Amino acid sequence: MDDLIVNFQLDASALGHLTSSVQFGFIIGTLTFAILTIADRYSPSKVFFICALLGSLFNAGIIWEGSSLKSILLFRFFTGFFLAGIYPVGMKIAADYYEKGLGKSLSFLVGALVIGTAFPHLLKEITNVFTWKSVLIVTSTLAVLGGLLMVILVPDGPYRKSSQQLDLSAFFSVFQNRKFRSAAFGYFGHMWELYAFWAFVPIMLMAYSMEHPEVVFNIPLLSFLIIGIGGLGCVFGGYLSQAIGTKRMAFIALFLSCVCCFASPLIFSLESEIIFITFLLFWGMVVIADSPLFSTLVAQNVSPKIKGTALTIVNCIGFSITILSIQLINGVRTLTDSNSIYIILAVGPIIGLMALSTKKEKTKHRVKNIYF
Repeated sequence: MDDLIVNFQLDASALGHLTSSVQFGFIIGTLTFAILTIADRYSPSKVFFICALLGSLFNAGIIWEGSSLKSILLFRFFTGFFLAGIYPVGMKIAADYYEKGLGKSLSFLVGALVIGTAFPHLLKEITNVFTWKSVLIVTSTLAVLGGLLMVILVPDGPYRKSSQQLDLSAFFSVFQNRKFRSAAFGYFGHMWELYAFWAFVPIMLMAYSMEHPEVVFNIPLLSFLIIGIGGLGCVFGGYLSQAIGTKRMAFIALFLSCVCCFASPLIFSLESEIIFITFLLFWGMVVIADSPLFSTLVAQNVSPKIKGTALTIVNCIGFSITILSIQLINGVRTLTDSNSIYIILAVGPIIGLMALSTKKEKTKHRVKNIYF
């Protein structure tokens, strides 16, 4: 980002716009894909490939020497837009292959997302020799390769049910399902906390170092470990969910991350950097462990014909919420130096826990299954 600002002689304020434009593009993309039910009407693997190809082209488009701030923002926006055909569609593909064990499979998929999210921090630590153009070329090439692998090696899953007609009402009608609403609002509460935590991990480490001058942290490496360990949290959560149930495991993970939000002010005051880092590592595990479980609950509580649309809908709303929480924390930081600001992140988990705790509606009649 800094190289783009220098190379194209942009204002320093452009940094935030360059970051937000990708998120905004993803939100608009998921909204479009959900309304048009793209992932359910067409082969998910082919959608994945086309979006990987187009996304890589827009990602590499910034190399164009005639780029200006407007064109760069457009390139970043459309990169985010076509990412809408990658992450939620990837979950749709997994859901088409697993009727049982979906929670475990999605845990591996989201775990891979977590490692990818943490990887730039590691790159910042280990190398500073690549030009910004080569980074864009390599990442775009890998995106095309990933799309090719998907379309060649991953045909439509055995549990896929295609929706042949455009259903513009699916975006709204899906929320009439009580179980879906419970899972969706649990996911929304989780997303309020997740990306804000990830965004402020380096700032938390820096704040602790400033309060304890004797402590020297390798912030990029520790940021990679704290975020990346969430990949293991996803996998462990996926396996545990098979033993205790998907909804119960999601509740436990969300409750533990909520506790971390409330405990965070106390941890900053401790003199032991080992306890501080251990706490952040634990928080990094539980803050994401529930994500694939919520996606599993969403996929299991909708009609197979709109499964992809449902996953895309919750992604669209969930990522919109992340912008609000990140901007709120960032705004509060300008008003105070207190480390108590991260308690604000507990609002999301509290709402999510309430959604998951909704009791089932009572029915006058029960239908018993009779097995012969």
